Amino acid sequence: MTRPLRFTLEGTSGAARAGRLELPRATVLTPTFMAVGTRGAVKACTTDQVAATGTRILLGNTFHLALRPGPDLVKAAGGLPAFNRWPHAMLTDSGGYQVFSLSELRRITEQGVVFKSPYDGATIDLTPERSIEVQNALGADIIMAFDECAPFPCTKDEAASAVARTTRWARRSLDAHARPGEQALFGIVQGGVHLDLRQESAAALLELDLPGYAVGGLSVGEGPEAMDATLAGTCPLLPADRPRYLMGVGKPEDIVRSVLRGIDMFDCVLPTRNARNAEVFVWPRGVLRLKHAAHAEDHGPIDPTCDCLACANGVSRAYLRHLHKVGEIAALTYGSIHNLRYYQRLVVALREQVLAGTVDAWAREWLASGAPAA
Repeated sequence: MTRPLRFTLEGTSGAARAGRLELPRATVLTPTFMAVGTRGAVKACTTDQVAATGTRILLGNTFHLALRPGPDLVKAAGGLPAFNRWPHAMLTDSGGYQVFSLSELRRITEQGVVFKSPYDGATIDLTPERSIEVQNALGADIIMAFDECAPFPCTKDEAASAVARTTRWARRSLDAHARPGEQALFGIVQGGVHLDLRQESAAALLELDLPGYAVGGLSVGEGPEAMDATLAGTCPLLPADRPRYLMGVGKPEDIVRSVLRGIDMFDCVLPTRNARNAEVFVWPRGVLRLKHAAHAEDHGPIDPTCDCLACANGVSRAYLRHLHKVGEIAALTYGSIHNLRYYQRLVVALREQVLAGTVDAWAREWLASGAPAA
């Protein structure tokens, strides 16, 4: 069977990797950062604006899109990329993260998860089969197996139970996948911070011979040291010829450290969420809080080294502060575009350093360059 994904490893530097991910709608250079469009759109941005930041994969949320507007409507439009006019690659998550994040609204059984809709309180049954059915209809290039993300902290027995269920649900997800020649199904390695459980999870998922593998259940409160140690023990378990996706991460420093461990793909709401809270990133490693009075008469750009739509066109810190103060939507758009571009610049820089064989030294210098928020 023809695989809908081809991953080529183009260079390594220690454990860090630079690759090429060929998908039906786009060729994506890795490491890559995926913008989060939960309901089919990145908040406050058009798809053209997101693409202009260098983003080449957009993430959609299966749980929310299944509720609104519904998979049948999206399928009738030709799939999510046609519906929202996204010109590049797309990934949909499985809804498994909602097992974690909507803990007060759900009940887990072996069959799946029963939710109360956060919109109208209606009962929703989300099973591996239903998750894959919805993702097949949404038509993303990469889809995710349904999984259980255990909370942190939890007991090792609870983490082990989530691993076993995630394995069973992955097999059911694969059996339910109706478009394997068109959509690449990734499995999700769980296990919390327990390396023996991570090893067990990875070994079971590798038996399914999937096109790619994700590391889930991190950035849920375990802290950067535990995340780094977990990745150091987990990445070597995954096949070198398949892409590795760290779900829901994260902070720029987490991305740098995770690339050093061998991760290829990232997603997080942080760049756009921070922008909506008037926080923007500056190179190499700083944060501006645009509502601070210090920016009231600052007519310089957010970051003079940045080539995003806002910075390249001279949109000033003073103007952005004004927009935030008066509640203008343009403030959210400019900040989101800038932060997404910052993340793309970061992964491009990491890729260049991997290919040059200098990423370890570069990362040490970059991590030491942090400045306090201004």
